[in-house]
Amino acid sequence: MSVFFQLAVTIALAVGVCAGAIAYFRAVRTPRPPVGVFNGSDIFMMMGFVLALPYIYLTLPGAVLPVVLALVFAGGLSVGYQPVIGNGRLRWALIAVLIASVLFSHLAFGETAPPYWVANSAVVALIVVSATNLNVQGGMRLKNVAWFLLALTAYDAFFAWAVPLTQQLSDAIQGYPYAPAAGLRIGEDLGAVVGMGDLLAYALFTTTAYKAYGKPGLRTGIALVTLFGAVAPVATLHVLAAATDHAPALVPAQVFFGPAAFLGYRYLRRRGPERRMADVVLRGTRRGAAPQAPASRGAAVEPVA
Repeated sequence: MSVFFQLAVTIALAVGVCAGAIAYFRAVRTPRPPVGVFNGSDIFMMMGFVLALPYIYLTLPGAVLPVVLALVFAGGLSVGYQPVIGNGRLRWALIAVLIASVLFSHLAFGETAPPYWVANSAVVALIVVSATNLNVQGGMRLKNVAWFLLALTAYDAFFAWAVPLTQQLSDAIQGYPYAPAAGLRIGEDLGAVVGMGDLLAYALFTTTAYKAYGKPGLRTGIALVTLFGAVAPVATLHVLAAATDHAPALVPAQVFFGPAAFLGYRYLRRRGPERRMADVVLRGTRRGAAPQAPASRGAAVEPVA
């Protein structure tokens, strides 16, 4: 029962955030037009941020950590959904309701109750969707994402098995609201949780693949997310538990997804150069400039209804 529950919840979350990111990409233009391109220096800076963030969180007193996370959540929602809700007062009122609902459900039902995880997961998913588009529409390419995920694979493996930093961070937020993760828990027996960073990785790859190569990229992204982002980590966890009679505390999903995503990128690039935002014609977007003429290089323009 536990394995099927975890598979169902993990697949629903992984594919759901990807679908949400694609829907945002098709319907909403971020306020800043793409300027320049991502390069190796940008990937290096992103990895530096990823490396520093857990240490910053762990230096905070226990009671301060959820406050900081709540502020980060609120800021992320405000920036990400400004193009959707231009009225600042209304936007912040809705954000306050979302943030308060997480705290209320935690206080009223506890950290293992479904209402808390539904509320927290909704906030995390909304942040992942908007953060994905700020990066993808801001110039991030599939090549950048593929190399970033490959570097993230080594990071996750090292800090899960060599230096248990990931587990320390997970332990630090136990008992507090605003977990940087999405999932569903039903009491102490059934639980499936996916880290916010993992969800962002899945959405980034799928959305950049869609931007770069259209529907073939989308199909490739969804397939890899389902198989290597959801099924492989959950199945490995239960296989190891059955083989050793001891369930491992942590199986980093990026160990499976990062290499698969990089190979997926290598496969897709055979179709030709990646499309840029200027090459993608999207109909019915809420905001943004009129579609630009396609550049002389890149994959063929594909109108998206």
